[in-house]
Amino acid sequence: MKPATALIGWGQVRHTRHRPAHHAFVYPTAFLMLPMRCLQAGQGAQDLAINRRAWFAFHDADHGDGRSVEQGGALAWLDELLHQEGIHDATGEVWLQAFPRVLGHAFKPVSFWYAHRTDGSLAAIVAEVNNTFGERHCYLLPEPQYGHTLSAHKVFHVSPFCDVQGEYRFRFMRTHHAGQDRIVARVDHTDADGPLIDTSWSGVLEPATAAALRRVMWRFPLLTFGVVARIHWHALLLWLKKVPFWRKPELPRDFVTR
Repeated sequence: MKPATALIGWGQVRHTRHRPAHHAFVYPTAFLMLPMRCLQAGQGAQDLAINRRAWFAFHDADHGDGRSVEQGGALAWLDELLHQEGIHDATGEVWLQAFPRVLGHAFKPVSFWYAHRTDGSLAAIVAEVNNTFGERHCYLLPEPQYGHTLSAHKVFHVSPFCDVQGEYRFRFMRTHHAGQDRIVARVDHTDADGPLIDTSWSGVLEPATAAALRRVMWRFPLLTFGVVARIHWHALLLWLKKVPFWRKPELPRDFVTR
């Protein structure tokens, strides 16, 4: 069987807040979709920089507990996490949807790990969430299916304009149609009063060839710096709209929420 290939996603990030003031934005973006077991075996990424300096690269240390390649890297961390949570059949390919490291800078508000069984079915999805305070938390979604809604209680502080309460509703789709490979990750936040924030991260996937990487560099030369700048810009807009501000609470006791 031909090894899976590292992919570039071309798409959009969408965000809509419903209350107490309406606030919405859509930004074009590019991202990585990586077959982590193939990469660990030294396959599937002829042109993408892996764990080395480049304008546009992937580094294992940007995920999980930051363990080194010599310690198995981010994939070893994920396998260990799944085993600790009683998931032992995720031995097929693991796809990682994530932003790259750009010019040595990495900030990844969320990354999604799609862990498959050997028959190709999904065993688990892990949402790896980072905030601007340098903190990280994971939401584990066992027995997922594409197109189905999965839920988890919100326990991790992400934005000072959202209290740590309510529920996340996750919905994922990966489709192949008319020659296009497309991924959609949707996360909606609800609370006692109903829908609060709707977000989605989607794109059409293509092989991460040298030509595709050059297009990313031309279109989004400072991709991750732009992510951070936009977070702070929209925080200012929410403050001007007088959206209530919440102080950062303590980290949740457990690193993983099922």
